[in-house]
Amino acid sequence: MCGIAGICNINRKEPFSQETIKKMTDTIIHRGPDDEGFYSGYGVALGTRRLKIIDLVTGHQPLSNENKKIWVSFNGEIYNFLELRDELIKKGHVFSTKSDTETIVHSYEEYGEEFLEKLRGMFAISLWDSEKRKLILARDRVGKKPLYYTLLNNGTLLFGSEIKTILTSEEVKKDLDLNALDLFLTLEYIPSPLSIFKYIKKLEPGHMLTFSKEGLKIKKYWKLNSLPENEFENLEDVKTKLVEILKESVRLRLISDVPLGAFLSGGIDSSSVVAMMYQLGAYPIKTFSIGFKESSYSEIEYARKISSLFHTDHEEFILEPKAVELIEKLINFLDEPLGDFSIFPTYLVSKMARKYVTVILSGDGGDELFGGYEHYVAQKIESITRKIPFKPFHKLFPFLSGFLPPTELKKGLTNKFKRFSEGMNSDDELRHFRWMIFLDSKLKENLYTERFKKELVKISKIYETFPFSNVYKEMNNWDSVNGELFLDFKTYLPDDIMVKVDRMSMAESLEARAPLLDHKLVEFVFSLKGNLKVKGLETKWIFKKAMEKYLPKEIIYRQKEGFSIPIKNWLKNELRDLMEEYLSERRITQEGFFNYNEIKRMKDEHINGIENHSHRLWALLFYQYWKEKYLIL
Repeated sequence: MCGIAGICNINRKEPFSQETIKKMTDTIIHRGPDDEGFYSGYGVALGTRRLKIIDLVTGHQPLSNENKKIWVSFNGEIYNFLELRDELIKKGHVFSTKSDTETIVHSYEEYGEEFLEKLRGMFAISLWDSEKRKLILARDRVGKKPLYYTLLNNGTLLFGSEIKTILTSEEVKKDLDLNALDLFLTLEYIPSPLSIFKYIKKLEPGHMLTFSKEGLKIKKYWKLNSLPENEFENLEDVKTKLVEILKESVRLRLISDVPLGAFLSGGIDSSSVVAMMYQLGAYPIKTFSIGFKESSYSEIEYARKISSLFHTDHEEFILEPKAVELIEKLINFLDEPLGDFSIFPTYLVSKMARKYVTVILSGDGGDELFGGYEHYVAQKIESITRKIPFKPFHKLFPFLSGFLPPTELKKGLTNKFKRFSEGMNSDDELRHFRWMIFLDSKLKENLYTERFKKELVKISKIYETFPFSNVYKEMNNWDSVNGELFLDFKTYLPDDIMVKVDRMSMAESLEARAPLLDHKLVEFVFSLKGNLKVKGLETKWIFKKAMEKYLPKEIIYRQKEGFSIPIKNWLKNELRDLMEEYLSERRITQEGFFNYNEIKRMKDEHINGIENHSHRLWALLFYQYWKEKYLIL
């Protein structure tokens, strides 16, 4: 596991200085505190910060082939590297290390640009072919590992694992992408390929970028089949195959030359990963959980039950509002706004785990794969109410919900009804995004100033500003449930969940592995019909059935809680001073994008318990805090 950075100008006749590339990698020491390495050739420089996981002695990067013509700098893990290594040795390739990195070099030699199809893992790869004078950048299929880039007017390409590597160059402009800002306030994350900076882009998951004399080109190297292929004679066949692939996925992720453990929330996803680790003989397993004093937010009792069942060596931490002291620190690791509240518990459980292990297995991806979110159920219910005679009653939902004050509980019927009511009045074209939007067009009309509105494209139709048009088109090739899963898999998963997990774990130099997002498992699950995942109103149906042999039913069938924090309560109390400071009239009017009176209304209603504006207020607070940190005024 590492952090990478680089710079390339195909027409440059001399090497870049090591000082330039070192300056870039020095910003991401947290991603790789164990080692640093550089390669500089004519017109190119590659840099690596390394966290030693596999081949602790000879795994130094950047790494080359025998004749020094091909160089690789790589962030991630190739889980099938032993199998791939044997295959390449049989074809005549000679290895000088035991690292997974070297399989990338020889795979490129053997298979050319198709080498990516051979790799099973999480990765962000930079590969320099000096004979062809071609730079290849590639990102794993799911988007577990990040990769940013920018192309300057002088033909120089800069790239890195985090935005801060690119910002070391004074030639890079820090102009805001206002469409990205609008999307952040709408969704709480910024979808690929956008970043908050106008001239810096994200390489999308499953894509490869080539930079040569022919220019910069990007192509997709992996896509999911859009039609279910697997027809099983009985349910037992499906369950058996699912467990088989999951167990293999976990087994591959147990390969490590350093201590490893697992995050354990007590939900079905992380519990299933721990169960498979136990089945594979990985015990004693080191597990880590985080809880809250507010009982409706804490799942720690369920984590303890799983720990007891599988005899794990368990550690836990209770999160309190004093975690707000971490805000500035976490912004340093994020580089751009991310409104997901769970950055706090994710960081703190990573910090706790890093005291004992260097590698962690997590249950991330289960909700997007099997349909674990409530908005999948909401979409099904809405599809029924869309029909006559229910349609005329749609506007009645938000009217009735307006009489219900928010509660301090995490969920509950009141909160669910209010959230469902908000989505019912949103455009049908948004699909289940209706229940994931935190700032709709009506609220924007009052919040955004005329200056901001004029700068945004088609602000009245939120979905038209989404860079998701291709995803929407592909959704039509799936059944209704798989289409909704596909939408989250291509958007929310890589640009929110994976960003959060990568930055917060790497902030503590901890490698996080997600067995549920192995691309072989992903392909299998997406080959199943949607009614096996969300059956009636039961979420994750097939996964739950498959896990009945391994987990208690009270764990499998309990209500999903999610990994969140009581931010709505904290904003009224411990976080109130911070909110008032950064959402003050002086700070808000300085930039001129937002109407302060609207923000004041939201603050007053939230503090007085009239409405829950926590998502909107937190996103605005985070943006204001981030903006001043990055001197965007």
